[in-house]
Amino acid sequence: MRGAVLDGDITPFIGVYDVFSAGMAGRHFESLFLSGFGFAASYYGLPDVGFITWTDIVSYVQRIRTVLPAHHLLVDIDDGYTDPEVACHVVSVLEAAGASGVVLEDQKRPRRCGHFDGKQIMELDEYLAKLRQVLATRREMFVVARTDSSDPADIELRVLAFVEAGADAVLVDGLTSLDTVRRLSSKAGRPFCFNQIAGGKSPACTLTELREAGVKLVIYSTPCLFSAQAAIDDALVELKKADGSLSGSRIGVKDCTAVLSENLARRDTGRVS
Repeated sequence: MRGAVLDGDITPFIGVYDVFSAGMAGRHFESLFLSGFGFAASYYGLPDVGFITWTDIVSYVQRIRTVLPAHHLLVDIDDGYTDPEVACHVVSVLEAAGASGVVLEDQKRPRRCGHFDGKQIMELDEYLAKLRQVLATRREMFVVARTDSSDPADIELRVLAFVEAGADAVLVDGLTSLDTVRRLSSKAGRPFCFNQIAGGKSPACTLTELREAGVKLVIYSTPCLFSAQAAIDDALVELKKADGSLSGSRIGVKDCTAVLSENLARRDTGRVS
């Protein structure tokens, strides 16, 4: 993953919410984002406000890595699930499970989606201590340091401190424009990451616009989850209208089995990125 990000032009990471959506996304993209928002919705049926446990995330990564042995997997680990010791343990176990990278944020608990108001931010020294320990623990894993600060001066202070600590990339979540990226990407001297989520605070940008602003990694947090929500709702409404007939279904058992069979074939090759 490090080579792909550093040597590439701009790398999109597609957010998935379970193993099936990962298999589907893996047909089209080489880099996937294991979204906390999507996982909380899929696994717990709850909003992403801190319910996720690190053991569930590790199991999730293991299942996806089993069927996608060659894709880059960037994992949302919130604040590392409390204290630095836990964060370091999680990073170590995730790396052993095949995760390519993690995103570590500076939100306090109870956390909120980065595109909602009311977020609480750690003191910078507290976050930096955790980040440095995580960086010292990982072997080859790519670490994205994320801030949820909204104050321009504080954002710059934190981004530059993350770089000084040795983060592989930096992310400022919930930005309302690309101005901050343009201002800081050259100063940072590290790959700049941008998070896009439909209906969120950030503008919907093309890869060309993001590239020109200085972005190297683009996270698309929830396209699979939101598309599934729309498709499920539409299909069930149509089932009611059709008096229970499935004749209008676009996907059949053979189409679904084809995706599952591809997963099985990739699993059996055992090729790891």
